[in-house]
Amino acid sequence: MQPLTRGRFERLVGDALDLLPDELAELIDNVVITIEDRHPDEPDLLGLYEGIPLTERHDYGALVLPDRITIYRLACCELCDDEDELVEEVAVTVVHEIAHHFGIDDDRLEQLGWD
Repeated sequence: MQPLTRGRFERLVGDALDLLPDELAELIDNVVITIEDRHPDEPDLLGLYEGIPLTERHDYGALVLPDRITIYRLACCELCDDEDELVEEVAVTVVHEIAHHFGIDDDRLEQLGWD
């Protein structure tokens, strides 16, 4: 499908975040979510979590930079045939990267059906 504009794609990411249960969203700690067109080294990568998962944080203080979740707009758009499929893919990608923030690895996500 044709790539969505950055603004429209940002709204899809926001909508995906709104789907998170309040109880879970409240536990997300010190994370910034950004949108980039494409990962510079892995052009097919849909999303990336960079940081220290909550399960591994020790002595994590107020002066620590936030963890970062990046969602890659062009890779997501290119994977999908239409906007309905893209909405679902963005939601899955956002959940997948947030799961990494909570210390859930790819193997466990696959077991849970989020591959």
